[in-house]
Amino acid sequence: MSNTSDRIATRNKDDKWLLALLKEAQNKAGYISEKAMAEIAESLDMTLSDVYGVATFYSFLSTKPQGRNVIKICQSLPCYLRNYQTIAESIKNEIGIKPGETTPDGRFSFTLTNCIGACDQAPAMLINDDVHGNLTPGKISEILKAYK
Repeated sequence: MSNTSDRIATRNKDDKWLLALLKEAQNKAGYISEKAMAEIAESLDMTLSDVYGVATFYSFLSTKPQGRNVIKICQSLPCYLRNYQTIAESIKNEIGIKPGETTPDGRFSFTLTNCIGACDQAPAMLINDDVHGNLTPGKISEILKAYK
């Protein structure tokens, strides 16, 4: 095998671990810190920019601290057609923050994301790992009360 082939084979082997290590770092700390990205880059012999690129590409990964409960509103086509915007507006009014923000008490973070795998329940959202579907503005308050 040529030197180039060796580098490609090694790189593909290391890349398969990158996402798993990023998920593990997020599970431990609630987000992926710069320090964690640097350690992962070093352990996989990758550049920090490559690791950062992957960490910021996936909407289910976060490079900034998150609230105890992370609300992800699906904005993919099925949810869009079922007016996900009214659900997002209801959440904004209920918790007082816009997408991309965290409440001052750290209780909630609020983001918009693409498909969460609940197209048959549009409009839908995830709170942590819990799927809530067939949402209406009237359901939002009751759902959010369950997350302290």
